[in-house]
Amino acid sequence: MDDEKPITEQAMETITTAVEATKDAAVTAVKKVRKAAKKVAKKVAPKKAKKSAKKSSKKAAKKSSKKAAKKSAKKSAKKAVKKSAKKAAKKKKKAKKSKR
Repeated sequence: MDDEKPITEQAMETITTAVEATKDAAVTAVKKVRKAAKKVAKKVAPKKAKKSAKKSSKKAAKKSSKKAAKKSAKKSAKKAVKKSAKKAAKKKKKAKKSKR
């Protein structure tokens, strides 16, 4: 951590990096879930299925992917915040030791 920067600015930087990391994690999770849902839909749905059946399966896949994305985003957000806090604490300790 820089001694020249105020603590609030340092905290804001760590928070923004955590937010960016969670956003990226959520996007990748959504992509993976969508891909998996498409594969499952192809295997499960028979080839001569009616259009209405296809529509309902797509809606269900979208709902499940949204829920999964939200859960993963929450978890990754919590982890990122904890990690950034730990890193900040370690950097502070190192800075204090190097001053001695």
